[in-house]
Amino acid sequence: MSITRIFNSSQFLQPADGEPIRSVITESQDAVVVAWYVKPGQEISPHLHPNGQDTWTILEGSGKYYLDKAGTMKAIAAGDVVVAPVGCVHGVFNDGDKPLVFISVVSPGDAGYQPILIETTVTLHL
Repeated sequence: MSITRIFNSSQFLQPADGEPIRSVITESQDAVVVAWYVKPGQEISPHLHPNGQDTWTILEGSGKYYLDKAGTMKAIAAGDVVVAPVGCVHGVFNDGDKPLVFISVVSPGDAGYQPILIETTVTLHL
C-alpha cells in the first residue's frame, strides 16, 4: 500500500472573496494539515482547539494574530512559525496589502474547534 507523503501546498490554495477557505491537504487521527490563503481584509475568526495544538508556518504575507479573548494581537509575517497550544485562542486578520499564505497543522486530528467571541469594552463618551 502506498501512502502519499509529499504534497505541493500551492495546489491546495483556494483564494475566495468571502471567508477564507479551509483547504485540507491531508488528515489522519494524528493530525490535520490545512492550506490557507487569506486575502487582504479577510479574517480567520478567533477560535481554539480544546483538545489539540495548532501550529502555523507562514509562507507569504503578514497579518495580526489573535492571542487571547481580550482581542490582543501581534504581528506575524512570512518566515514565522506560530504555535497555539491546547485551548489557546488564535486567529488572524490580514491587515496587509498582499495575501497571507500559511500551512496549519492541528494535532491530534480530533482536536475539536470552538469559536471565541472577543470581549469588548464599550466606553460611553458623554
